[in-house]
Amino acid sequence: MKAEYGDLIKSYGEIRLFPETIDDIWHLDHLICPGDLVFATTFRTVDLSSDKIRPEKAEKKPVRLGIRVGKVEFHHYANRLRVTGVIEQGPDTGSHHTFNIEPGYEISVIRNWSRRDLERIDRAVRASVYDVLHILSVEEGEAELFRVRQYGPEPVMTITMGSGKGAETNNRAAFFDTVFEQVELITGPLIVAGPGFIKDDFMKFFRARDSEKAVKTVVVETRRGGAGAVQEVIGLGALEKLVGDLQLAREVTLMDEFLKRISKGEPVAYGRAEVAKSIDCGAVGQVLVADTLIHDPGITTLLEEAERCNADVVVFSTNFEPGKKLESLGGIAAILRFGI
Repeated sequence: MKAEYGDLIKSYGEIRLFPETIDDIWHLDHLICPGDLVFATTFRTVDLSSDKIRPEKAEKKPVRLGIRVGKVEFHHYANRLRVTGVIEQGPDTGSHHTFNIEPGYEISVIRNWSRRDLERIDRAVRASVYDVLHILSVEEGEAELFRVRQYGPEPVMTITMGSGKGAETNNRAAFFDTVFEQVELITGPLIVAGPGFIKDDFMKFFRARDSEKAVKTVVVETRRGGAGAVQEVIGLGALEKLVGDLQLAREVTLMDEFLKRISKGEPVAYGRAEVAKSIDCGAVGQVLVADTLIHDPGITTLLEEAERCNADVVVFSTNFEPGKKLESLGGIAAILRFGI
């Protein structure tokens, strides 16, 4: 993400945003809300003929529009964000229009910006200096490659050994060779993870084929394979060795801390009513909220009150396991400074 800040007066003003990846599109889903004024260059039908009997002469021309947002929809499989609203500035004022925002599509957003909004923009800008990180889970007979998006791990491919577990050495070599062909295509950071010695055997094969890339690869021991290995890698803090403060690592750490506090009877709150009461008492240190709730007006008010109490607000992706756990707790929880 690239960002250019206009003059913000009491947190209100314009920020120009340039999404570069699908991760940035996901961030925009949380930055653009109903009621915001969004500007973008788009295509609009312009009738070039005064002869209304010949509508075929109407064609689409690029125009700069400003719409008052009514609805925001994120389609991560289509790599786009649909922002729909009523045109306030530009041709056809009062008509409805939809911006289909994709990587490389510049927009300007005018709104009141909260501290967590500005932190999210800063995180997206800092993340843009890195290539996409991948985690390769290797078990006996199966390898799974995941692309680590900022909204959660995205499965890329699965490779299985033809003869299953206990395959002969020549089959394992063919298996490693197939996995290596996929790994060679990765340009960004790579973590190889999994239980037992199979991942170490693969790394020996990897070093023999491409010693330069293998040196830059981090190996992590996990108890599980597949998606379970990805969560363990993130929870162990291995990603920080490659890309610094990644949002997913923060989510895993905070959820682990929250569940540990519950088991020990230490002060926490979960569910809208309990969290609201904790905020009223000034007891909240950190608020954990599911991304599915951040456009809820009641939740937005709670988060603003929490920030006024100097609480840290962390938005969890529900595409990832910690976010799903948070959803099961009502979608919002808090780690408290003291019991109430």
